[in-house]
Amino acid sequence: MPRETMASLESFRQEVRHFFAHEYPRAVLDKLARGDRLSKADQIASQTALNAKGWLGVSWPKEDGGPGWSPMQRYIFDCELDLAGAAGIIPMGVIYIGPILCAFGSEDQKARWLPDILNSKSFWAQGYSEPESGSDLASLRLSAVREGDHYVLNGAKIWTSGAHWADWIFCLARTSKEARKQDGISLICADMRTPGVTVHPIPLIDGSAELNRVEFDNVRVPVDNRIGEEGRGWHYANVLLKNERLSYAHIGAKRRDIAKLRKRAETQNLSAAERTAFHARLSEAEIRVDMIEATILRALAKEIDMATAAMLKIACTESVQEIDALATDLAGLSATLMLDRHQQGWQALAPLSDPFGPSAIQTRFFNRAQTIYGGAAEI
Repeated sequence: MPRETMASLESFRQEVRHFFAHEYPRAVLDKLARGDRLSKADQIASQTALNAKGWLGVSWPKEDGGPGWSPMQRYIFDCELDLAGAAGIIPMGVIYIGPILCAFGSEDQKARWLPDILNSKSFWAQGYSEPESGSDLASLRLSAVREGDHYVLNGAKIWTSGAHWADWIFCLARTSKEARKQDGISLICADMRTPGVTVHPIPLIDGSAELNRVEFDNVRVPVDNRIGEEGRGWHYANVLLKNERLSYAHIGAKRRDIAKLRKRAETQNLSAAERTAFHARLSEAEIRVDMIEATILRALAKEIDMATAAMLKIACTESVQEIDALATDLAGLSATLMLDRHQQGWQALAPLSDPFGPSAIQTRFFNRAQTIYGGAAEI
């Protein structure tokens, strides 16, 4: 690969900015700017535009349909997407299972699944957490019993993001019982339309239901749907978790939100003391983002290990929660309503016709989970 220069990276940055300014769906940008929640059709429109450019499979190798970017190009792309206010790539198919298929999947599995992910013909869900196995993922109990050319799955997964949209789910399942609980786990993919798969949406306080409980009742899955070797699921899961934890950086989004808060604070009726205190807190949050970005850039110069990925995940998720707290403090009483932002015209119900508050508080509540999912910060 040619050596990257500052000039080549800046040229790439300008190319990405031009794309989001002139080629990306304006309707999606407008919805997000209003604080509306995106529909599945909106997400497909976003991903279709990225795929037409060859930019959807952000971390995939070129031979598997990705752009073959360097880590720095990927980082620049992520930052510019956030700064543009575009929709984040739904991670389960593209960022989580896609790279695992590229690295460990059979040629048949790649041919079956990768094109449909890129073309947004199939959406995926991640079957990791269980009702009795959260951060202690190794204690999972979803069983996969081999019967000839099939596994029979029984058990449940919970907090499954996007399962109500998903066509496929990749699951960690126990294929044997070993003395070490991390052993005997396999990575198995199931068609969500298979008899015995039931999705139960979990309504959240704002009326949305993006999380789900997925039950498996004697679900027969072909052995050919197992990725890699039987009993090696824990290894594949750790590779996937490294990708997941690095996906939380969103430096561009943090900088965008800090800039919005600084601008909004100038229009608020604050006393001199309140304004000074708010800007001091905002500056502290910005300094933290600067420190995180410097660490990320140093880490991108070499292969990132699991410990570094875990450390960055904690720092990035705590940082976004700090920014969210500033937003809700600035919103004041306008953050008291829980409005369903899927409904058209929800802004008219916001106090003083100000949709900032409901968006800020719902974002804060949702992002509280960031220090839990992908590996709890305490663990």
